Amino acid sequence: MATALPRTLHALDAAELASATKDRRWPKWQTMALLHSLKLPVLNACLVEPGTSPTVVGIAARALAAATGKDTLMIRSDGGAEKKQYYRGGNSFPVEEIPLRASGLLAERRAVILAEPTNRFTNRLTVLMRMDRPAIGRPGSLTLEALGPGYDVADLTRGQILPQVSAHLDDVDFAHYQLPRWHEWKITGDHCPGGEEARRHRRLERLAAQTLTDGGHLAGAVGAAHAETWLRERGFLHLFGPQSTREALARHSRRLFEDGFFLAMSQPNRNWHCLATAFSVFDGPRTVYWDLVDGERKYATTAPAADRDKERAA
Repeated sequence: MATALPRTLHALDAAELASATKDRRWPKWQTMALLHSLKLPVLNACLVEPGTSPTVVGIAARALAAATGKDTLMIRSDGGAEKKQYYRGGNSFPVEEIPLRASGLLAERRAVILAEPTNRFTNRLTVLMRMDRPAIGRPGSLTLEALGPGYDVADLTRGQILPQVSAHLDDVDFAHYQLPRWHEWKITGDHCPGGEEARRHRRLERLAAQTLTDGGHLAGAVGAAHAETWLRERGFLHLFGPQSTREALARHSRRLFEDGFFLAMSQPNRNWHCLATAFSVFDGPRTVYWDLVDGERKYATTAPAADRDKERAA
């Protein structure tokens, strides 16, 4: 029997998308399908499940590259409840390297998501959106945390980099839509002396140790100075320019509120308590959502209850 080739996300019909949104084995892919089915912007991608041969991986990679007109592809991993240590995806590699790059993840029984590539060094705006459902003794709320030019989603989700700007709404009832007035937004900025310098330094350290090393751009003992030199030599100066993050977040706040409300209403788990999604504005400019995280289903059930409660809010 011939092996069915992975299908690109943007080529799935309504029935195939509906099926993907119900498959909890691969939560990133599940929610990418949900986002696409709701007509929200998401990268074109394909899912490669464990057990797929390198030959089929290569065919799938070439098919996605042809569909997107790219000669590199991004690699992400997927596979149910996450452990704290796992492959930090998001880097892009030449199409011919994809089968080898994917093999280790597939051997660990994790699925691989191949996606059209992005430039992690030229983002204009990155926002992490959190939605907390009303509960006894606690009103519903929506929180936006943002970083400006030159940063990316991983800086907020796993990089331990504090947002430059946060915007918060209290008393949000996700069952009844009501557009907030401007004065209801509580907007705060990080005005700590030296804060931006420390944030930029942390970003450069992460780029050196993870992104640029994993991509083969840097090797050996490297640090923030090496990453800065690499960026400047290639004209990727976004991180070193003006950081007008407050104004950029304000321009997108209404859209983010409306999309967040829409996602909350469309969430398959009707008993959700906390949802989160990440939103990027690329240099194009192009906007995308990455996936939708249900805090109660993100991490492995073997974690102590206290740890799960902490991570639920992350």
